Order: sequence, then C-alpha cells, then structure tokens
Amino acid sequence: MGWAARFLTVVSFLAAGVLFAPDALRLSGSSDGGGTAAAARLVHLLAFATAWGAGLWVTFIGGIVMFKYLPRHQFGSLQGKMFPAYFMLISACSVISVAAFAYLHPWKTASTIERYQLGFLLSALGCNLSNLLVFMPMTVEMMMKRHKMEKDLGIGSEVGYSKNAETAKRSPALVAMNRKFGMIHGLSSLANILSFGSLAMHSWYLSSKLDL
Repeated sequence: MGWAARFLTVVSFLAAGVLFAPDALRLSGSSDGGGTAAAARLVHLLAFATAWGAGLWVTFIGGIVMFKYLPRHQFGSLQGKMFPAYFMLISACSVISVAAFAYLHPWKTASTIERYQLGFLLSALGCNLSNLLVFMPMTVEMMMKRHKMEKDLGIGSEVGYSKNAETAKRSPALVAMNRKFGMIHGLSSLANILSFGSLAMHSWYLSSKLDL
C-alpha cells in the first residue's frame, strides 16, 4: 500500500468516526470556541498519541528486537537511518501539541496545572530538538567511525551480543573511541528518556479529562 493510499485510509477512518461520535465536533452553540476548539483538541490528541506511541515503540521495543536479531553493524546502520526520521516525527508532533494546547489554554488565563502541562510539552519538544539537531548527528558520526575501527579489528558482525569489550582490552584506540561514543550516546539517550517522561506526565493529565 502506497503512502497516498495509507493517508486516504486514515482520513476515511477519521471522517467515519464522526458518525459514531457526532457530538464531539460541537460545531455550533458552544461557549468554548465551537468547532475550532474541538478541532484543536483532536489535533492535540492525535499529535500527542503519535509522539507517545512512537517513543514507546522505539525506546522500549523496536530497538531491543532489532539488536537481538540483526548483525550489530547492520543494526547500528539501520538506527542511523531511522533516528533522524524518528526525532523529526516526535519534534513535529511536539510542536503541534504545544501549539494546540497553548491555543486551548492561553497562558494568561491558564490554571497552574495547565501551565505545568504546557511546560511538560515544551520540555519534550526541547529534548527532541536537541537530539535532532545536536546529539543524534554526533552519535551517528561517532558510530560510523567506530564501525570502521571495529571492521579493521574483525568484529561487528555478531548478533545479539558484542565482542567490543573483549577486543578493547587489546586496543587502546578502541577504548578511546568507546569512551567518546558512550558519552554522546548517553546524552542522546538521556534526552530521549526525558522527552518520553515529559509525555508520560502529560498522559496523566489527559487521562484525568476522560469521561468514559
């Protein structure tokens, strides 16, 4: 299925959803902005859900599965291609969430809790932008250099484990490379976890608003 077909399928399901929840749009007679506010809520929810789901999958599921079943260098190369798209998606969703939430809860009239929620969303955006623009490019560049060094040492094709630590005992250059890579990769991972944590905090707020 091509991208156009996928997009049309998603739009069709969203449109069909109106049939099952016609009151959700509240197109007129509403004191909170009518259809515009309803649209902002929908956009915020979809953007947040996309960011949350992508973060959960990449951080806790997808990466672990790929590491277990792919040769290590192949896994790293795939991550190097996937992470730019991942952080771009999360950053775009965070921008949309921040904009929609700020529209629904202007700072001057927002409650303390609503201001905290905007702070969490801005924190997620900041962490993802730092990864997209700073940490991730440096991590990928350092990974490629380490891959080259490991290939020269005859390692990197193992699946589900690494010979790096064992080989580093005989290679001071690899030890230095590991140290540099570990530092920048650690910062990237920390920023990703902080972003996911900020989204998790906002999920509690959204759950308190549900009336099921």
